[in-house]
Amino acid sequence: MNVHATESAKIASNLTSKPTAVSLPIVGMTCASCVGRVEKALNRVEGVEKATVNLATERADITLVQPVDQASLVRAIEDAGYEVPSRSITLAIDGMTCASCVARVEKALLAVPGVASATVNLATERASLSTSGTVTDRDLVSAIASAGYEARTVSGSEDNEAHASRKQAEQTALGRDVTVAALLTLPVFVLEMGSHLIPAVHDLVMNTVGMRESWYLQFVLTTVVLFWPGLRFYRIGLPALIKGAPDMNSLVAVGTLAAWTYSVVATFVPQLLPAGTVNVYFEAAAVIVTLILLGRYLEARAKGRTSEAIKRLVGLQPKTARVRRDDELVELALADVVTGDLVDVRPGERIAVDGEVVEGASFVDEAMITGEPVPVEKRPGATVVGGTVNQTGALTFRATAVGADTMLAQIIRMVEEAQGSKLPIQALVDRVTLWFVPAVMAAAALTFFAWAVFGPEPAITFALVNAVAVLIIACPCAMGLATPTSIMVGTGRGAEMGVLFRKGEALQSLKDARVVALDKTGTLTEGKPTLTDLETTVGHAREEILALVASVERKSEHPIARAIVEAAEADGLKLFDLSRFDSVTGYGVSADVVGGRRVEIGADRFMEKLGLDVGAFATIAARLADEGKSPLYAAVDGELAAIMAVADPIKPSTPEAIQAMHALGLKVAMITGDNRRTADAIARQLGIDEVVAEVLPDGKVEAVRALKREYGGLAYVGDGINDAPALAEADVGIAIGTGTDIAIEAADVVLMSGSLKGVPNAIALSKATIRNIRQNLFWAFAYNTALIPVAAGALYPAFGWLLSPVLAAGAMAMSSVFVLGNAMRLKRFRTPIADVGR
Repeated sequence: MNVHATESAKIASNLTSKPTAVSLPIVGMTCASCVGRVEKALNRVEGVEKATVNLATERADITLVQPVDQASLVRAIEDAGYEVPSRSITLAIDGMTCASCVARVEKALLAVPGVASATVNLATERASLSTSGTVTDRDLVSAIASAGYEARTVSGSEDNEAHASRKQAEQTALGRDVTVAALLTLPVFVLEMGSHLIPAVHDLVMNTVGMRESWYLQFVLTTVVLFWPGLRFYRIGLPALIKGAPDMNSLVAVGTLAAWTYSVVATFVPQLLPAGTVNVYFEAAAVIVTLILLGRYLEARAKGRTSEAIKRLVGLQPKTARVRRDDELVELALADVVTGDLVDVRPGERIAVDGEVVEGASFVDEAMITGEPVPVEKRPGATVVGGTVNQTGALTFRATAVGADTMLAQIIRMVEEAQGSKLPIQALVDRVTLWFVPAVMAAAALTFFAWAVFGPEPAITFALVNAVAVLIIACPCAMGLATPTSIMVGTGRGAEMGVLFRKGEALQSLKDARVVALDKTGTLTEGKPTLTDLETTVGHAREEILALVASVERKSEHPIARAIVEAAEADGLKLFDLSRFDSVTGYGVSADVVGGRRVEIGADRFMEKLGLDVGAFATIAARLADEGKSPLYAAVDGELAAIMAVADPIKPSTPEAIQAMHALGLKVAMITGDNRRTADAIARQLGIDEVVAEVLPDGKVEAVRALKREYGGLAYVGDGINDAPALAEADVGIAIGTGTDIAIEAADVVLMSGSLKGVPNAIALSKATIRNIRQNLFWAFAYNTALIPVAAGALYPAFGWLLSPVLAAGAMAMSSVFVLGNAMRLKRFRTPIADVGR
């Protein structure tokens, strides 16, 4: 991605503070004249003293004599015909607790000159950025620090273990803090609420401890709760409030400090309060902190479970491999295995890296990669994938991909990217939550004012209690977790089923598909022609005719000829040498087999030219035509001997997959270069709704556009290089994982197996995930919308009901736990086709 005019405009006003040196990466230079052109363009920028461009390092070092905005330098390079490339950066962010935190971090990052895009995910606690070469990691970390959070750069999956350790330590610390807070809060709750609710407890406290002494004890215990386990809320929330950017921690901090401060005044200087308003709310402050810490702890545990799919995928890779080195078998760490190594695998072991079998035969369970439950036979020449399980035999394979290049590493990378992405549905949440916390604080202030002025006596007490309830009930934790947790669990479940969402957006757009367009060859079919029919006339044996025909076709490289030869070789037939071979243009071939037999092969018109009547095969020929197959005839020594057909067989999984798509209410279309009759025959056989036949490779994009205009949302499924443009044109491109790398790169979703069963499974998973997100968002928004007025006291005039801050804290904590629990239900998602992903 380049830094285009929009990004340049965004950073145009940010000037360097003093004359300095700037270094910019440049791509597109090929020779010394390119260097001169870039230097000339940069030296023309006002304020540039000298520009030195290095072709080898592809960088420009620029000395400035006065402040110059970097956008001007970037524009000068682009105007000269070259590019300043962007780079992708991932940051780990600590301290975010709610959706408003996410919005604030994104806003801070986008304000950094040169940041083209920034997406922050609350569930993964990651920020994904696209930046120009002018932006340093320090700039980004500083921007996040200025927003009140901590950040550090991560590269790929190397930070996974450290991140997991940090999260485990955080969870342990939360568990400890919850325990401490609960133990200290319990006596405060019993002393205060017990006295109010149970007369016997009130009498016991008054006769033993005394009311004033009880308040002193509550003060001590509550102060410890607030400023030891609860200190995290004030350390983050108060600075954010001072900066004018309050977050969830600010709400908790203000609410609990208000209750605690009022109680301290009532305890130690009660004469400052109006008569009849001397009450303490230590228990409210302590219980609120304890309940919110409990909610945070439950959140941390649930978040850990949302990323279990990634952990399982990482766990598929063994730690060591048995490698042949200098004619000896040595046990090496996986990082020491290099491409070309010969690796031995025993029965029951996991395959370490990707490779090609050179010795042995076995069956390999590839279910965790492809989602297909049936083990796959492996012989010399077959490919094996790291992480899969060797079952019955011993294998030796040559490593073809190691480290980050293995299929398993790429799958993990794809899943991580999808889990970190932001769906379009999240845009509404972001817009709302950015202003939500300030609006809540304003509502709390209004509540306090209204009760203090218009409320019954003691008005100040009512005003404080209700304002604190509003602050606590409105924490937008659930809003921030609603979307990312469902994405994490949904994409993880997809990976277990062999369905990889390369782009998180596909999760949302796939549910809107109304038609699925399928490429035929390699998608609906095996992609490899085979001999499907061979019928002989009386007096000719099948083996005899197949051997003679294959002996002749061995001279041809045509796919049909190769299919016939492969059929003969599979049957173990001996082929003959030829003494003559002639190609009859437009008709067929004629040859003499050593031994004196003449063989002619071709269409019906060739047989008619030879004076032979093909009527004996009329019934068979009609059946073949109905099946979309073109018959070939063979004559031996001047007599009609056989009719045969070569076709690309339908994959066994295809019919069931199409039925499942229809069950989901989808139209199914086929786009193929086959002639109309063949295409229609295949469509009838499979129940395909619409056929676009005789399409040239460059016509697939227009076919996709036409189907989109007719039906609306379209998903295109393909596997070949010529499918890449159509995959990119479709609303959602789905690539068969056994296809070409180019097709996979152009697709939004990848089916790791060659089976079409993944298509209905992916669509059903998309629908389930978006339904889950909507449930979460409904709960989060409905909860806040309904309970903020209740907390403010809207029901008091009619029913005399008020919402205690303690109940508000409990409800707020449980709303986040509910959202996380609802997202976890996606782990139990069952595929429409029952035997996939089990």
